[in-house]
Amino acid sequence: MIDRLQDTFARRLNGGWEAMVRRPGLSALALGLIAALGYPPVHAWWLAIPALAVFVALLHRAATWKSAAWLGWVFGWAHLTLANNWIATAFTHQAKMPEFLGWVAVPLLCVYLAVYPALAALTAHLLARRLAANSGLSTFGTLFAAAWIIFEWVRSWAFTGYPWPPLGLVLLGGWESPGVARILPWLGTYALSGVAIIIATGIAVGIVRRESGQTGFLILVVALGMVLPSLVEPDDSGRSFTLVQPFIPQSEINDGSKFEEQFTRLTRLTTPGRDRSRLVLWPESAIPDFLEDGYPQRYYDRTTAINPVTRRGDPEYARTRIADMIGPQSRLLTGLVNLDIGVVEGRRKAVSARNSVSAINGEGTTIAAYDKAHLVPYGEYLPMRSILEPLGLSRLVAGSIDYLPGPGPRTLDLGEQGKAGVQICYEIVFSGQVIDADNRPDYIFNPSNDGWFGSWGPPQHLAQARLRAIEEGLPVLRSTTTGISAVIDARGIVRQHVAMGEASAIEGFIPGARSETLFARWGNALPLGWAALLVLFALALPRAGAKVGSRLLALRGSRS
Repeated sequence: MIDRLQDTFARRLNGGWEAMVRRPGLSALALGLIAALGYPPVHAWWLAIPALAVFVALLHRAATWKSAAWLGWVFGWAHLTLANNWIATAFTHQAKMPEFLGWVAVPLLCVYLAVYPALAALTAHLLARRLAANSGLSTFGTLFAAAWIIFEWVRSWAFTGYPWPPLGLVLLGGWESPGVARILPWLGTYALSGVAIIIATGIAVGIVRRESGQTGFLILVVALGMVLPSLVEPDDSGRSFTLVQPFIPQSEINDGSKFEEQFTRLTRLTTPGRDRSRLVLWPESAIPDFLEDGYPQRYYDRTTAINPVTRRGDPEYARTRIADMIGPQSRLLTGLVNLDIGVVEGRRKAVSARNSVSAINGEGTTIAAYDKAHLVPYGEYLPMRSILEPLGLSRLVAGSIDYLPGPGPRTLDLGEQGKAGVQICYEIVFSGQVIDADNRPDYIFNPSNDGWFGSWGPPQHLAQARLRAIEEGLPVLRSTTTGISAVIDARGIVRQHVAMGEASAIEGFIPGARSETLFARWGNALPLGWAALLVLFALALPRAGAKVGSRLLALRGSRS
């Protein structure tokens, strides 16, 4: 009975495989879509890994370099388009361009992003055919993993970079477990993507060879890795914090009639505990007031900090009322916009802006600041403005002036509240680029405005912040306008959170940092080194197999 069932399953499996081989392009498209389900919010890694396994086997059968590149591109386009569908939501929050353009923009963007999986597939094909003649599936899969690591890293910096999302994200566990991503300190995110392909290759080899034991063992190992808790819990730092999620919907961000109501909401959530020493954390876009001195008066008058004596906008008054809110012993880290003032046609006006975080003490003095370095193309600046603006294209963020990038990671010394690394919004997704390695912080503050991101974006954003916590060995504190805000410890565990669509605050102690990880010390040289080792290992596999085969033949000959 069991033998008949196994034979029936094998026949159906072979039939399905033959149908896929006859339509490889359509199969790669479907497998790419299924692989994207491994990302949050679906997080169906049990579908994504088998889909990746089938794709590796399908890619291995590609007869020419053109077909290999084509299959890699189709797979990449499908899985990146579905994973990045949240970008289309951003077009619903501005009035200058039609909403439907978002659903065109995402697949068009992924036409470019899919080039990197295509290059990985092409590289693996060429290496397997030319350097490891007659290579088997194991060798090919290992080369594909190495190539994926390299080109996913290239995607993180080429043309300003866009690494969202890395393939290895499917190996991150639920909020209470780091999953297979617990190995990040020794690999880095891009090498974790290679691990996902290695696991998928092992499953594919087991299926092709009908070695159910190997396939079952790998699936069991991955399943256990995804659910087992971390064995080491970092200590608390002893530093008190108040993290605020005010719930400011994207439709209210630039609505002047809502500014005072937003400030009142921040006040209500922040003032409990103002008599103790603590770190207060507000999100990106938290306050509309300009806190720097020296702007033309008309800019201050547009905001809400109107001095009751002068009846005019006043940056000193704005800083004072913030200080009164947080308390004399506290430090505040808040997102805000700063302007660069220049003279245009004889008039002083804003010529550019900076997406910033300011550190403000209990006296209302700005003691440190950070300017966002990784700006969002078409969000915070319009590339090729002289060409695109006449065509009717505009930035998604309100305003006509572009933001300028800051110099990069910087650690802010907040005294009693410790040393803070700052990464604004999607900067946190850039592996190896989030801290000042020469001045290692105690924690990373990640303020964000996730109101742009629909329902798929915030869970993916949070998940990638967890990857940074694990690989750097540092806690990450996320304060967002609409959710998901969270306290993530150095293992990537979400200790506390505020759900999407809620106005609330989190009180507690900042989790402690772990000792400097191997990745924190070496950065992305580490995953690139792993890629090189995988190539060397793959090239050694056929030779090792040939030696083993010849010895077995010699042994059989001597016995006969």
